[in-house]
Amino acid sequence: MKKILVVGSLNVDMVVRVPHMPAAGETILAEKADTVPGGKGANQAYAAGKLGAQTIMFGAIGNDRYAEIEKKSLQSAGVDVSRLIVRADCDTGLAWITVNDEGDNSIVVVSGANKTLSEKDIADNDDLLHSCDIVLCQMEIPVQTVLCVARRAKELGKTVILDPAPVPKDFPAELYAYVDIIKPNETELSLLTGAASSDYEKGADILRSHGVKNVIVTLGGAGAFVNSETEGKHMLTVRPVPVVDTTAAGDSFTAALAVRLASGSSLLQAVRYANEVATIVVTRKGAQTSIPTAAEVPFDN
Repeated sequence: MKKILVVGSLNVDMVVRVPHMPAAGETILAEKADTVPGGKGANQAYAAGKLGAQTIMFGAIGNDRYAEIEKKSLQSAGVDVSRLIVRADCDTGLAWITVNDEGDNSIVVVSGANKTLSEKDIADNDDLLHSCDIVLCQMEIPVQTVLCVARRAKELGKTVILDPAPVPKDFPAELYAYVDIIKPNETELSLLTGAASSDYEKGADILRSHGVKNVIVTLGGAGAFVNSETEGKHMLTVRPVPVVDTTAAGDSFTAALAVRLASGSSLLQAVRYANEVATIVVTRKGAQTSIPTAAEVPFDN
């Protein structure tokens, strides 16, 4: 299996479970609060490792107890954390996640050390890009750092997968040229393209026109829409399940996609597998705790 490098964020999640999302000015009582490892980058690395891929996580953390929570969790999934950068003058990133009884969530992130990951850090660790096959990026680290990673990875002939969340206001159009696969949800697709979130086919066409060869739009319980230069356009549905918590669904989908591609599957096979992994994840509580092992994923191409 090919090697996956995840370049991205590491946050500790403060998860609050509520009966409903509070309205502006409303105070409600939470049912439960948990402190758990997270961050889009760390979640994707954890999922890739737990699904059996050789995975290394690269990002920045503080010199604090939250950093230890992150490292121990990633190591438990077999992820290499030896190249994480420790910033003594920064806190590890934190995220406050509110989850309601329907499993929907809202997230507020304080970037902490994540926002210090720089282009120089990428240049100083160029050997990581040389040694991997697939690079996963998200947008919880500085935009210019993501651009630097993608540009260098493309120079080296690596497969670049971008999860464009959260979509920054200054999203660089240049980035599209370096991305092999982009995986927005319908809201992120609308922010990137200006197309209505319901018109995901138009949005995917717009991203393709920017030079991205493969666009995968995740549609929650409806599945995923694929617009690919080589595979064409496909709507891949998912089996209905009771939804408990959607927090890690997107990150798990992205990681599972990379894992399947690393094992030699076609893009459509990889998307079907990612759909199945995300379907399992939403039936469980938590972020990293909801992610299955490869053995728990019943899958037949």
